[in-house]
Amino acid sequence: MVPREAKNFIKAAKDIAFNRKHRSTIYFNIMQYNRAVRTGMSHYKNIEYAREQAAAIKKDVLQHWSEYLLTFEKNCLSNGTEVLWAQDAQEAQQFITEIIKKHDARLIVKSKSMTTEEIEFNKVAASVGCESIETDLGEFIVQVAGEKPYHIVTPAMHKSKEDIARLFHEKFGLPVSSTPEEIAAFARSLLRSKYLQADIGVTGANFLIADIGGVSVTENEGNALMSTAFPKVHIVVAGIEKIIPKMSQLALFYPLLAVHGTGQQMTVYNTIFTGPRKSSETDGPEKMYVILLDNGRTNVYQDEKAYQSLACIRCGACLNACPVYKTIGGHAYHATYSGPIGSVLTPFLKGFKDFSHLSFASTLCGACDKVCPVQIPLTELLLDNRRKSVEQGLQPFTEKIAVKGFGLISSKRKTMDFIPSSVKNIVTLPLNYLGWGPQRKMPVFAKKSFSVKMKRRNKKQ
Repeated sequence: MVPREAKNFIKAAKDIAFNRKHRSTIYFNIMQYNRAVRTGMSHYKNIEYAREQAAAIKKDVLQHWSEYLLTFEKNCLSNGTEVLWAQDAQEAQQFITEIIKKHDARLIVKSKSMTTEEIEFNKVAASVGCESIETDLGEFIVQVAGEKPYHIVTPAMHKSKEDIARLFHEKFGLPVSSTPEEIAAFARSLLRSKYLQADIGVTGANFLIADIGGVSVTENEGNALMSTAFPKVHIVVAGIEKIIPKMSQLALFYPLLAVHGTGQQMTVYNTIFTGPRKSSETDGPEKMYVILLDNGRTNVYQDEKAYQSLACIRCGACLNACPVYKTIGGHAYHATYSGPIGSVLTPFLKGFKDFSHLSFASTLCGACDKVCPVQIPLTELLLDNRRKSVEQGLQPFTEKIAVKGFGLISSKRKTMDFIPSSVKNIVTLPLNYLGWGPQRKMPVFAKKSFSVKMKRRNKKQ
């Protein structure tokens, strides 16, 4: 029996794969990204050396993970930050609910964070009567559209400027001919009032810095700064894999994240939060919480191969390089993290039984391996996930029978040649309606195989 999530994936992939408009929009946006990345990479004298250094640091982190996390907690506490350890999404949601109620919050402004998407932060806030509004323009667009982020770095990558203009016309009454500049100006004006009214500001974390107990957030619009400057409370929701040992290492990670994520030499705003407002300071939150989220990450860590994926810095480069992602898009995965890194992580985070199919959503071309800034062997990890899926007996019964049958027939040339081409064509005909079509058709078997023709030709000679 095919799991419901696998059926949803297959249907979504089929619906979008041959959507010409989608392909055109994604092709345009990723081509823009590729051009920017080529320019950004040109500023490096030796990009591979930088990747090796980053990979070495991340390897050290994973070897001393608990030690660095405890150091981070200790330094956070000395800075006046409250640290909350969430074993799973439910516990994180409970913490969030308690904080909202404690501070009688009615409005939250939230900077872009995939970790908060993972625990459905906005839905949790709404359940206790608190509005949570996205302040990153891309996240704001998909929130207005009632959608999930399409991409780790560029949440609205699947939308053209015309799509966004129509959306803002429908939701806010802007002219349907509005330019990107006019739309951005409108969103900026709307969000400014929200910053001033908000009770709580929420951010994720690009890096958790152990030696200073600091949280590093990197962004291009300044919304994380605005989200933390005015509200009295700052909540950070971060996966426990975001830890790095030293602040000085940001000099390596900031440019690597920027060039792989957007092609920039440096992201525009790079902020380090080291606690709530001090008595000598005039602005900033009065209270700061850091929620450290496990939610399956220790399951990944315990695996002898998959643990390497925890080195990910969420640059999104593997998504942009992946031919499967570029064909079926981010929403088809029905998971917070899509593309190659999502296909490795999601089965561990949400269960192999329901999500092992994602590890098969790859051509294994190796493009993701080549672009990863921390040298995660994604292709190897996808193959290992596939092995686990087979060993756990998670493949559909019909697939098992089909593979065994094909193996028996195709393992010997005599068997293949013995079966008439008309029978072969009848057997493979259903495949035109079970995933291949209607855009593609199975190739027709020739009346005589190549080997038979060669034998006859040799006899004549």
